Amino acid sequence: MDKQSGTYYWPTTFPEAPSYKPLNADIQCDVLIIGGGSSAAQCAYYLAQTNLHVVVIEKSTVGSGSTATNTALLQYSGEKMFINLVNTFGKAYIEKHLALLKDSIDEIERASQTVPIDCEFTRRDTLYSASLPEDIERLKKEYDFLVKNNCDVSFWTKEDIEAHYPFSRDAAIYSSNDAEINPFKFTHALLDYAFKNGVRIYEQTEMNGHYYDEKIKKTIISTKNKHTIEARYVIFAAGYEGIDVKKEKQVSFVSTYTVTTNTIDDFSSWYNRTLLWETARPYLYLRTTMDNRIIIGGLDENTTSPQDRDSKLIHKKNKLIEEFNAMFPTIQVKPEYFLASFYGGTADGLPIIGVYEQYPQSYFLFAFGDNGTVYSQLLARLIVQEISEGYSPDIQYYLQDRPLLSKMKDT
Repeated sequence: MDKQSGTYYWPTTFPEAPSYKPLNADIQCDVLIIGGGSSAAQCAYYLAQTNLHVVVIEKSTVGSGSTATNTALLQYSGEKMFINLVNTFGKAYIEKHLALLKDSIDEIERASQTVPIDCEFTRRDTLYSASLPEDIERLKKEYDFLVKNNCDVSFWTKEDIEAHYPFSRDAAIYSSNDAEINPFKFTHALLDYAFKNGVRIYEQTEMNGHYYDEKIKKTIISTKNKHTIEARYVIFAAGYEGIDVKKEKQVSFVSTYTVTTNTIDDFSSWYNRTLLWETARPYLYLRTTMDNRIIIGGLDENTTSPQDRDSKLIHKKNKLIEEFNAMFPTIQVKPEYFLASFYGGTADGLPIIGVYEQYPQSYFLFAFGDNGTVYSQLLARLIVQEISEGYSPDIQYYLQDRPLLSKMKDT
């Protein structure tokens, strides 16, 4: 999959990142993780705290895939409002989902405090604004749902917004205790932690084939460097490339665009350096970085052609800068990094743990959606819990066939 193109900011923040040797022998393990991005690292982090023998293989280098394009706004709210998810899944189902997402942001914070490498985790508030007057009623209903579920939120009027920002919107939900992180450092930090706790990691080691041996109850993975790995369990945590192994009918892709600016001296007009996004579809989102840059993203296009996606990059770069200038006219920015990439989502708005009959003792981690890092932390924890403890009570909320849907729809 030709996932992305352009210039990447995050790898420049950690030029001396750890590296790992390719696999050079046939090996066995309890759990094999396929992938070297954020999802794989989050799985490895949890597995490093068990007594299992764990191996990670990455076909290129750690963090070189979608992790390098991840804007890493850590929020529990997502592209589909919770009130819309309730219509699909039922109130009790989505209340549980919301609670698990909030816990997952806390889990990311705990992980960032556990590992020795600084991941630049920072708590941030969020302003989620109405793009159009007709969005206000939906925003109020979403606010009511969040309040009832003990979220630290306020409903802001046009006057509230104008008192705090140089732009105006008709209304917004102001949320406290979301966060941001450096996803490249986070991925390396978790894998470094896992490696130092006994997890074996191999870069430049690409899966070439796989089959399940019923006799020994293991999956046999062959690699392009002509070695094999026998594993009791396999976690396919290769991000969007997991779809190349197992198609999932609920997953679809669009193209998205991101600009990272020069460093900024004065953020006084940007209240609390909040995360910013809106109800429009496609939407615009903004965040700042530890070294005082601004990441501007969005303006998605409904195309899955890499050529079509990339042909729009310069126009989208200019448009993102133009949109930012309209919001913050006193902050002078220029694009220093800009990219185009595919962005995956699910039809029903929830991430997926794929468990398929043709892949025994294997899990596909599809943390697709605008809260991918948070989803990955959640799904990684549930998968590892099921492997290490034999049972995860919450994994059923995210299995691809949604087994709890009919049971909980009316509750």
